[in-house]
Amino acid sequence: MTVPADDAARTPSPAAGGVRQVPDKPVLEGLEATWAKRWQDDQTYAFVRPESRAQVFSIDTPPPTVSGSLHVGHVFSYTHTDLIARYQRMQGKHVFYPMGWDDNGLPTERRVQNYYGVRCDPSLPYEADFTPPAKPDPKRQVPISRRNFVELCHELTQVDEQAFEAMWRQLGLSVDWSQLYTTISDESQAVAQKAFLRNLSRGEAYLSQAPTLWDVTFQTAVAQAELEARDYPGAYHRISFHQADGTPVWIETTRPELLPACAALIAHPDDERYQGLFGSTVTSPLFGVKIPVLAHPAAEMDKGAGIAMCCTFGDLTDVQWWRELQLPTRTVIGRDGRVLREKPEWIPDGPGAELYAELAGKTVFSARELTVQALRESGEMPEDPKPTQRKANFFEKGDKPLEIVSTRQWYISNGGRDADLRQQLLRRGEELAWVPDFMKHRYTNWVEGLNGDWLVSRQRFFGVPFPVWYALDADGEPNYDQPILPAEDALPVDPSVDVPPGYDESQRQQPGGFMGDPDVMDTWATSSLSPQLVTGWERDPELFALTFPMDLAPQAHDIIRTWLFSRVVRAHLENDALPWQRAAISGFVMDPDRKKMSKSKGNVVVPTDILDQYGADAVRWRAARARPGLDSPFDEKEMKVGRRLAMKVLNASKFVLADRAGDRDLSKVTEPIDLAQLEALKQVVEQATAAFEAYDYSTALDVAEAYFWSFCDDYLEVVKERSYGAQGEDAAASANVTLTTVLHIVLRLLAPFMPFVTEEVWSWWQDGSIHQSSWPSTEEIITSGDAEVIAAVADFLIAIRGVKSTAKVSMKTEVTELTVRGPQPTLDRLQLALADLKAVGRIVTEPAWQAEGEGVQLDAELAPPTPKA
Repeated sequence: MTVPADDAARTPSPAAGGVRQVPDKPVLEGLEATWAKRWQDDQTYAFVRPESRAQVFSIDTPPPTVSGSLHVGHVFSYTHTDLIARYQRMQGKHVFYPMGWDDNGLPTERRVQNYYGVRCDPSLPYEADFTPPAKPDPKRQVPISRRNFVELCHELTQVDEQAFEAMWRQLGLSVDWSQLYTTISDESQAVAQKAFLRNLSRGEAYLSQAPTLWDVTFQTAVAQAELEARDYPGAYHRISFHQADGTPVWIETTRPELLPACAALIAHPDDERYQGLFGSTVTSPLFGVKIPVLAHPAAEMDKGAGIAMCCTFGDLTDVQWWRELQLPTRTVIGRDGRVLREKPEWIPDGPGAELYAELAGKTVFSARELTVQALRESGEMPEDPKPTQRKANFFEKGDKPLEIVSTRQWYISNGGRDADLRQQLLRRGEELAWVPDFMKHRYTNWVEGLNGDWLVSRQRFFGVPFPVWYALDADGEPNYDQPILPAEDALPVDPSVDVPPGYDESQRQQPGGFMGDPDVMDTWATSSLSPQLVTGWERDPELFALTFPMDLAPQAHDIIRTWLFSRVVRAHLENDALPWQRAAISGFVMDPDRKKMSKSKGNVVVPTDILDQYGADAVRWRAARARPGLDSPFDEKEMKVGRRLAMKVLNASKFVLADRAGDRDLSKVTEPIDLAQLEALKQVVEQATAAFEAYDYSTALDVAEAYFWSFCDDYLEVVKERSYGAQGEDAAASANVTLTTVLHIVLRLLAPFMPFVTEEVWSWWQDGSIHQSSWPSTEEIITSGDAEVIAAVADFLIAIRGVKSTAKVSMKTEVTELTVRGPQPTLDRLQLALADLKAVGRIVTEPAWQAEGEGVQLDAELAPPTPKA
């Protein structure tokens, strides 16, 4: 069994001249629990405030959504961050590495609804003793008050947070858990509300009644950054409008149900087919509404009939035409995704009004069927619809196409409607260091493609409330132009519970009284302030000065347009700075067929399963092989390779430490092969350090791992007998000092990748934690040798093993005659290690050397097998 980390029976430290107890049979099982507890008890990764900002490395850790589920992609990306944190810590930096939970927003509400079988109804009163249904039924959810619903959200997220923390500790993340935050805490709400009030005071936040992308399922507005274009089946319907003389004007549309919302027909100004129509009016089919025919360059001449109906609103192009051509607003689809019940005033009485009465209250799908039927019967659509596959906008968490409805929402300027601000934000993207560099183009493309400001309000319940009230006039109508705001020192506030200055609770929702803003902030509006929140903005000036702007923003590439960009916006507006110096972007983890993992596809790997089966070090090893910014296919069998490496670290370390005093006096290293081994290690330290400095953790692992395997497979075998004194005390000391020096450095090279097994071995012979030790430097290896000796020896070992394997004899079989052929420099290097090679190869003769050919070739005579007794 593994020796416990706190085993008081261990023997003296190296300083006292001894080596601590090495277990007889080192094992990997139990290391995570043992060392996770020790690190927690010892506060190994706690951030200690230094004297200057230059001594700090601060990380803006992504707060995972605790109402969701973690998958292997999270494990990979969070491991990548931890590799950098551990390296920086070993470089002597005070690493500020907090963790947060993103616990507000739609995912949490959905989980609470399904878990407890409830739904929020803000019109209901609060029940102090409310108990959720004993047998929740997601299909028959019990309506409860907003306050009761929010309480259940808090209750369930706390349970989820505990499970997330346990998994991160099992993975070995070196975060400072004392810096834990949540995006719905009082502190987070105060920060988000204060930043919003500052935006409002500077004119960067504003309230506007405007066309809004709307999810009819979740009953909330959706921002441009949350859109997802998906293929959606539809059909082109060829229908006729009519000129004054009855001549038809044919248009093609995929949304005939929006005919009553038609505000104009639009064609390209250069389209010769419609030159005579521009400035005239036509009559809409079925509803008999007079419609202007107008020109706009956004119309596509080669699409359909080249002329399109502009409805308010069918898509974002309709919004553009409506705004630029100053068209009337003719809304017929409500927030619930159904046709409004009240007949629009622009539809004249008669058959059109009667048809509208039939459409009223219908879903979009049912209204479309009814409209098509009426068009067929009237002869206005003589041809069958032509099926097509079109792109439709969806909310990234929704399953129905978005509608566009006119609503009053809060916005924050983000360059979508301000060319000067857009250029400033583009320059911020140029200032930011990107890993890998090509990810900068995604940021640039997103900013350049913005077509509106950032919509930050949501019609949901569990989120940060807008700190705003509105005075009601004598008719009970709110005055949106002069919102009532709290003082900053009163934050956080909840307008649905708290009362604005100068009012009392009895005046809520009463004429002459007040109403609270019912909306909450988009979850990105809170998490966009994570740098300010964790660094103590406006709360802890000393911490803020030490940690902001932060050093690193690690995240996945799919949220560059949301989380990364929104943080740049907020820091630019509030702090006139970037929120961090560098963004490190991770790729997706794909299944073996290179398909993105998702629950719906059934190809998700549950992290706890692989952690339990293979161990955290093996999982981290595989994660580190996924290069920055690139997608990586996942094959569970690869974990076995990582586990084998972890086990090799234990066993090789046991060999090195079992009978040696841990001497690292390099003046005793005299043998050429030992000097060569240290020279090769010096090169590895240089390469691994340069890779980590470039945030290329994969290359750092590659060079360290390759060296370690060569050390185990070649060097350990070659010097084994000499290390026990077969060639005298001085030769043994040279080998043993080399062995312990290499182990001391290699453990530290591997420590960021395999924190548990390296900490375990370190505890056998060193005081303190390896993760608080220094990163290796070439200055520790003050010897010089020819590293190519190691490569020559490796080639020789492959050759001698091949000879015996071909002869199907034991590796212990003696070699009685041997001729070694190869380039002269290779032969010279082999002769420097001849005594060790003869010992490991069981060579009982002096080899003949022939300078010819490439590589190392051997002609050997083997001793006859010993007859069995």
